[in-house]
Amino acid sequence: MSLDHRNILFDLDGTLTDPREGITRSIQYALGKLGIDEPDLARLEHFIGPPLLQAFMQFYALSEAQAWEAVNHYRDRFRVTGLYENEMFEGVTELLETLVAQGRHLYIATSKPWEFAREIARHFDFARHFKMIYGSELDGTRTNKVELIAHLLEEEGLAPADTLMIGDRKHDLIGARANGLDCVAVGYGFGSEAELLGEAPTYHFATLKALHQAFSRSPA
Repeated sequence: MSLDHRNILFDLDGTLTDPREGITRSIQYALGKLGIDEPDLARLEHFIGPPLLQAFMQFYALSEAQAWEAVNHYRDRFRVTGLYENEMFEGVTELLETLVAQGRHLYIATSKPWEFAREIARHFDFARHFKMIYGSELDGTRTNKVELIAHLLEEEGLAPADTLMIGDRKHDLIGARANGLDCVAVGYGFGSEAELLGEAPTYHFATLKALHQAFSRSPA
C-alpha cells in the first residue's frame, strides 16, 4: 500500500472533528421552529455529512421552501453556539503534523459553508496545517462534493492523480471518484461500513490510528 499522494483533501465533520452535539442540537432547534418535536438527538445523527437542504427534504419530507426555512433556523443556532459544540478526534493533530512534515499539501473540502468551516478550524487551532479550506456558499452553491472537489482542483491547480480525498461518508467517495481521485474511507466517523464499502474506496481504515500508521509507512 502506497499513500504517496502529494495533495491530501480532508472532509471535516466525522473525519477531523466529532460535531455530533453541535449539529444535532441545531437540527433539533430548527425542527422545533417548524413545529416538529424530536427529543432523541441520536435520531438526528444521519444529518451529519450530507448537504443540509437535501437532508431536511429527504428525512422530513419538507418542500424546498420549508427546507430552506429549516436551514436558516439551523444556522441561527449553529453560528452562535453549535460551531463550538465540537471536538477534534484524538490523534488528528499528530496525523496532520506527520503529513505536513512529509511535505504534503493539505486542504479541507466540506459541504459545510466555508465561513463556518474556517471558524471551526481557527477555534480548534488546526487551520495552521491547511493551505486552504474549501466549503459551500450560504446559498447552497457547491454543497455537492463532486462540484466542490472539482472547484478545489481547478482553483489550486492540483493534478487528480497526485491528490487523495479522505472522508467518512459516501458523498466524499463519490466526489473523489467523479474527479479522478483516489479516496480513503475512514470507519470512525458517521458512515456505516456498508455505506462506505458500497462505494469501493481505494483504501479503507477502521480507525484513525490505522490511517496514521499507513501514512507513516508511505512518505510522500
